[in-house]
Amino acid sequence: MSRPAYWDEACAALAVGDATMARIIDRCGGHLVSRGDAFQTLARAIVGQQISVRAAQSVWDRFVAACAAQGPVPLRVSRMRATTLRNCGLSQRKAEYLKDLAAHFRRGEIDPERWPLLGDDAIVDELCAVRGIGRWTAEMFLIFNLQRPDVYPLDDVGLLRGIASQYRDGRVVSRAEAIEIGEAWRPWRTVATWYLWRVQDPLPVEY
Repeated sequence: MSRPAYWDEACAALAVGDATMARIIDRCGGHLVSRGDAFQTLARAIVGQQISVRAAQSVWDRFVAACAAQGPVPLRVSRMRATTLRNCGLSQRKAEYLKDLAAHFRRGEIDPERWPLLGDDAIVDELCAVRGIGRWTAEMFLIFNLQRPDVYPLDDVGLLRGIASQYRDGRVVSRAEAIEIGEAWRPWRTVATWYLWRVQDPLPVEY
């Protein structure tokens, strides 16, 4: 997928309703980008759990190289040994999670063809049935693969830091405060979240 069709409309609406967000959008520019492959998006999200963007990219590059010519597809990953995955820099648990993800795709328990008919919460529930995929990972998928416009990942540390730095002079914000602030961004909370990530790190996040 390229630029989301709703992006310009969302930016305009956010800028009108929120002067701080208007400045962030003007300063950062850019837009959400997704590689569009469902399996790889979920695999990258698992790889990136609890580590920096830079570290995640390094591990991912080694993982892709280990997949060889087939690339990171469910059949190949399901046949990889745990030791091979560990040698890429993955923890034992993440290696297990990737293999379980591959198995769900191979068995048809995750079927991207159904998703256009499902709401965000239904897709989150389906993905969370996979080991290692919690709400944060599922929400990253909604943002970076399906490009759903109103995802608000309250468990994301980067989002909370962005709110704190831009709206609370660096003071830590509670979950309740984040929810309240985010209400003004409906129905474009994905876009607001992406810019709050971007204002902290000029390198756009992609999964």
